[in-house]
Amino acid sequence: METTDAVRVADAYRQIDVDLGDRSYCVRVGAGVRHSLPELVAAAGARKAVVVSARPAEWTPDPGIPFRALRARDGERHKTWDTVIELCRAFADFGLTRHDVVVSCGGGTTTDTVGLAAALFHRGIQVIHLPTSLLAQVDASIGGKTAVNLPEGKNLVGAYWQPRAVLCDTEYLDTLPDRERVNGYGELARCHFIGVDGIHRLPLVEQITASVARKAEIVMADERDSGPRHLLNYGHTLGHALEVATGFRLRHGEAVAIGTVFAGRLAEALGRIDAARREEHRTVVAGYGLPTALPADVDDGRLIDLMRLDKKAMSGLGFVLDGPRGAELVTEVPEKAVAECLARMPREQ
Repeated sequence: METTDAVRVADAYRQIDVDLGDRSYCVRVGAGVRHSLPELVAAAGARKAVVVSARPAEWTPDPGIPFRALRARDGERHKTWDTVIELCRAFADFGLTRHDVVVSCGGGTTTDTVGLAAALFHRGIQVIHLPTSLLAQVDASIGGKTAVNLPEGKNLVGAYWQPRAVLCDTEYLDTLPDRERVNGYGELARCHFIGVDGIHRLPLVEQITASVARKAEIVMADERDSGPRHLLNYGHTLGHALEVATGFRLRHGEAVAIGTVFAGRLAEALGRIDAARREEHRTVVAGYGLPTALPADVDDGRLIDLMRLDKKAMSGLGFVLDGPRGAELVTEVPEKAVAECLARMPREQ
């Protein structure tokens, strides 16, 4: 195995190591990496496992130790506190101890919900993620953020809990519907503006690897979101608001794509970038086949109210915006500027 920057390359996969001291773990990217699950479970020293899977049994590998399989329900409407309680009760019923392991196999909502249940059960039990959607592979499963939604907003109840390992098996991507694959591109598109310039020109496996490596770099510098980790929220302030405002009719990556276009327009309005860079936001997003316009039926005032609930909104409205020094968190953005940019945004026809 040779080393190239942050990515170690083996014959069968690429490995990115997230170095967080005693919370360190590896992320493997490649076809068939799900079959290394028993090796990683053995290294964790677990005696029993619960496998929470949203995929058919043939796509869920045996962890190699006695286990109970639970059916997960992918989707934002199932990403709730009630689901976390159901999972924790199932863990208890199977007799898991804090030395055992939970395995998640599904999209980003599954890794988020199972991750939070693992963080809370016995005040923390080991978890290994097998993200099966593109969105989860490039973002949701990595970094240790776990959360569920409330009616008042997205990801408002959560905890930081780093996984034991993440296995991004690209064979899962062949099973995705077209819309779900495009949905994952939303997180890749925003990477172009947070330090992975030209990511959209790479082959897909290299895009996944580059996105994971960049996220790992940021998480290692700021595990708990007190500084540069804000960069990962590029496009997410409006994106999260759009998800809630549309009743999750817009999927996460689609909403982040629109939020990324909006971030370019807002950055230009605030004098941080020029018109060419603003247009670059739209062309990169559109090049992935993602939406670039606001839904016709969303209310601007409702979006602003939801954006006030964003975790970056310590004082007023906060956005991660492009600028002369690159992307950075901008706080106390005038509400008038946000409202004017929303009003000028194109709407779906």
